[in-house]
Amino acid sequence: MDDDDGPLLVIVDAANVVGSVPDGWWRDRRGAAERLRDRLAADGLPGHSGPVEVVLVVEGAARGVAPVPGVRVESASGSGDDHIVGLVARSGDRRRLVVTADRELRRRVTALGAEVAGPRTVRA
Repeated sequence: MDDDDGPLLVIVDAANVVGSVPDGWWRDRRGAAERLRDRLAADGLPGHSGPVEVVLVVEGAARGVAPVPGVRVESASGSGDDHIVGLVARSGDRRRLVVTADRELRRRVTALGAEVAGPRTVRA
């Protein structure tokens, strides 16, 4: 793809990534999403040397997590998966990477031309 399309758009399914490690996240879903946000802000996309635009999609009890420099946070009003699919659909021809292990979400976003990666991509 053309560099004019902008940096790689990395859309992170917060609920899925946070839920991939049984570290007690269920006791404080918002806090777990904030820790993920902070790790993304500090590390970006490990192993990727080019510029990235990171969007963390939160839902449910994690809604309202504030953005920080380097990470845009979007609170899904309904389904986080539907919100992610909408972001992919509206992003045009730029390169997109959705980070999730959710099989159905992976199917939906790859049908729109996005790449997918598992939670370990950002949980280094």
